[in-house]
Amino acid sequence: MEILHITRPAPLAGLDDIPLPSQDAPRAQALVARCPVAAETPLHSATAIATQAGVQDVWIKDERGRMGLGSFKALGAAYVIACDAQEGSVSARTYVTASAGNHGMSVAAGASAFGASSVVYIAQTVPETFAERLEEQGARVIREGETYEDSLEAANKAAEDNGWDLLSDGSWHGYTTRPHRLMEGYTVLMAEAISQMPQAPTHIFLQAGVGGLACACATLARQTWGDAPKIIVVEPDAAPALYGSIVAGKAVESSGPVSNMGRLDCKMPSLIALKGLAEDADAFALISEEEGQAGAGLAMVAGYPASTSGAAGIAGLIALDEDQRAALGVTAQSRILCILSEGAA
Repeated sequence: MEILHITRPAPLAGLDDIPLPSQDAPRAQALVARCPVAAETPLHSATAIATQAGVQDVWIKDERGRMGLGSFKALGAAYVIACDAQEGSVSARTYVTASAGNHGMSVAAGASAFGASSVVYIAQTVPETFAERLEEQGARVIREGETYEDSLEAANKAAEDNGWDLLSDGSWHGYTTRPHRLMEGYTVLMAEAISQMPQAPTHIFLQAGVGGLACACATLARQTWGDAPKIIVVEPDAAPALYGSIVAGKAVESSGPVSNMGRLDCKMPSLIALKGLAEDADAFALISEEEGQAGAGLAMVAGYPASTSGAAGIAGLIALDEDQRAALGVTAQSRILCILSEGAA
């Protein structure tokens, strides 16, 4: 595993027009609470993982059952659509997105719940079982390109050509309003975790694709606990979108092979997430495919089966060598928070 330590805030150029992430968890919680299937997800004390990691405690925020959709993404796009519905009927709207995983499920479920239509572009590499799940939620599914980036380009073009509402979980120059609100939805899970924690963590390991989950959790952690916890962002070494951008001092597109951590296999960071994590994260870590598998394997043995993407924060923790532990201040007395972001694939 590679680790990049930063002095906060890390300097970044070219993001002056990009907003910082929302910290308004109460607003998101109030709207999410009105959903008939809304309920807090559990926080587990994972003794077996703590023992393996050589620390005092590992707490896992378990998002596998969130609103029946199987991941934290249920709090994102569906929240945006619910906000739109508060402002007026959305029944005539079509929401379009690209997805490598659970974001598309949230778009489809949210659109269906409020009488809107949804179109989800997926790459050729996305399993057919996922396409079938999207269709069961009412989405029209279109395959386009070999990578997530290809499908995103197709979704953007379809939005422009057809007058559809683009609902991406990434953000870029000129496209920040909806992803900013979407990330606000993710603060719900961190607000729950904060209220459930018996004491403050010393370290938080957060997996990242485009960075929305990591950023939403980190910003609320800083709001609550200040500088106390060390926050470590974990990415696949095949897709170092945030890591590479922090190194470059500006947003850059990474290159690499397709990662088995498919939900995290994003080559370009969300600019809102990049800006927020440059202020809130203490370190950025890259894990190998084998290290990702080891994290998912440990989670399964401990009784929390998850995909390699879902368990990537755990993978980052157990991949630390002695020098890395020392640099991060991870000791036998450390108290670690991880997010189990989705179930087994």
